[in-house]
Amino acid sequence: MPEQFGNFIASELYCPKCKRAQPVRERLLLVLPSGELHEYLCSDCGSSLGERTVSGPAPSARPTPRGRPPSVPRRLLR
Repeated sequence: MPEQFGNFIASELYCPKCKRAQPVRERLLLVLPSGELHEYLCSDCGSSLGERTVSGPAPSARPTPRGRPPSVPRRLLR
């Protein structure tokens, strides 16, 4: 049977501290050889609401940071 769904990413989860469903932020916890471990945090109180493991390439590949831009020469003050 072919895969019908890709990776699910939660946008809201129930927060026991706030007593209602809240939008969540996703935070990268660990980068492992088998994948990445992410944690879901309540956007209101910051409580941990769950985790997910992403195996294989990251779903949102971040560009690698470039080196420092070349310095601009300063004009000599007269």
